[in-house]
Amino acid sequence: MSEPRAQSLAQFIWQTRYRDDDASPAENSISDTWSRVARSAAAIERDPATWSGRFHELLQDYRFLPGGRILAGAGTRRQVTLFNCFVMGLIEDSVEGIFEALKEGAITMQQGGGVGYDFSTLRPRGSRARASGMIASGPLSFMKVWDAMCATILSTGARRGAMMATLRCDHPDIGEFIDAKRMPDALRRFNLSVLVTDAFMQAVRKDAEWPLVFPARALQEAGGEHPQVIERTWSGSPAPVACRIWKIIRARELWMRLGASAYECAEPGVLFIDRINAANNLAYCETLSATNPCAEEPLPPFGACNLGSLNLAAFVHGPFTEGARIDRDALRTAARLAVRFLDNVIEISRFPLFRQREQVHRTRRLGLGVTGLADALVMLGLRYDSEPARALAATLMQDIRDAAYQASAELARERGAFPAFSADRYLEQPFIRRLPDGIRAAISRHGIRNSHLLAVAPAGTISLLAHNISSGIEPIYAAESLRRVLDREGVQRDFEVTDYACAAWRASHGPGGLPASFVDADAIAPGDHLRMQAALQPCVDGAISKTITLAAGAPAAVAEILATAYELDLKGCTVFRHAARPGVITREPNARCCNTEREGD
Repeated sequence: MSEPRAQSLAQFIWQTRYRDDDASPAENSISDTWSRVARSAAAIERDPATWSGRFHELLQDYRFLPGGRILAGAGTRRQVTLFNCFVMGLIEDSVEGIFEALKEGAITMQQGGGVGYDFSTLRPRGSRARASGMIASGPLSFMKVWDAMCATILSTGARRGAMMATLRCDHPDIGEFIDAKRMPDALRRFNLSVLVTDAFMQAVRKDAEWPLVFPARALQEAGGEHPQVIERTWSGSPAPVACRIWKIIRARELWMRLGASAYECAEPGVLFIDRINAANNLAYCETLSATNPCAEEPLPPFGACNLGSLNLAAFVHGPFTEGARIDRDALRTAARLAVRFLDNVIEISRFPLFRQREQVHRTRRLGLGVTGLADALVMLGLRYDSEPARALAATLMQDIRDAAYQASAELARERGAFPAFSADRYLEQPFIRRLPDGIRAAISRHGIRNSHLLAVAPAGTISLLAHNISSGIEPIYAAESLRRVLDREGVQRDFEVTDYACAAWRASHGPGGLPASFVDADAIAPGDHLRMQAALQPCVDGAISKTITLAAGAPAAVAEILATAYELDLKGCTVFRHAARPGVITREPNARCCNTEREGD
């Protein structure tokens, strides 16, 4: 069944995802939902009425879009978390440890959170444990158990389970992991990303040998083709550990295998894990090896995403005219207020596990980002793939960065710094050293309320709620497209939608035409996708969820695209080719597991 306009879909999304059906008085419009959410976020303030009004104004006209769990759960009687996604604890390589981690994931997903896991701690298939002598079945076998759990926990309803699995590029089972999605219906509820190290990228450049290894302490003396021992940093170990070489391969062959699988299946993605850890504001007290399901938030064990997106299209004045401009003052004001809103969410949210609450309160991470970028650019007369567009996007992200950090420093003066804050060590981190001197001075004087403040999420569902604005920093998918979503009973519904900027153009210029600045994702070269991501990353302390759309081409090109992402200092990269998987509908974006139905917003 098709329905004609984006507004029909926006209404449907509100009714099925975010409306509180148990509210009294009833929620009859999105404005009622904003009122509920604003009151809930303001409840901890000394003057709740004043702050509720300010938060409602921030939400009005879709200027600020909190993460979907906040919209759906804040101020309701539902026993749910307001955090979109979690990275779970490291998986102990034992039957007890594996199934304890599985249980924690089930509890978290049952309350509405997506989960991310690093499976690198599990012994390779065919290895014998030092203590018991038992032969391991490998990480992939247990990922299938997680996949079945996710299907069972979230077997009905409009939302689908979101999970991320990561595996180190030097784990002996990395080849199986890379090829996992080539099997029909395999691990459908997982996104997969390879943890790629700097050493591996250097080996790829040199076409060098690459040892696949595992910590020797977990293995019997015998095993593997090359039982030598080398030192490697490993998941769960802040310092290098002795690792037994299991097998030696060619680095470039593994890299090309990864690229071929990404071309065929849209997975795995890559996470440049050494870069992620080097850029972490809390590198002095934590090590990261996993992300949330859409990869915009590298997180420590039991860390969580507290997400919200500023809708850049809502800050455009005089669209499609020579005087079109972004109201940067209003954007900075909104960013400051959004930081306070999201910091309050930490206080009002439930947590599925105590250790999640403990970790979140220890660092108070926020993930303030943007959405509607591509629509804003079209309305300003700029092609997405142009240098002026990238320059403006970088300027706006810098505005948001500076406003957010200033607001967090002011909150620290009012409420105190996050508990893991250490002034000397925090101020020496690379991202913090690039902040303006005035903000660094404020942090030195007062501390800072939140360890991290910025992440760019895909924002797919909340962007549909805002009348089909372009999602995150992605290009406009298409002027018109068919969007397939689920109703509350899990039944598929089809909606014909028009991109927000295109609809606004036609409303003022007549039907049929498109502005000269319009360009859709398929018409943008992979390098221009990457350059837009690279333009924003220096001003984002977390990561950026971005999919590089591919036209028809040789699988080898994907490996080159991923290598270019590394050269551009990105933290990660994902590619997508239409019909890369059996069953993917033509003109349906976000084909990874976390599409409109599965992402945590």
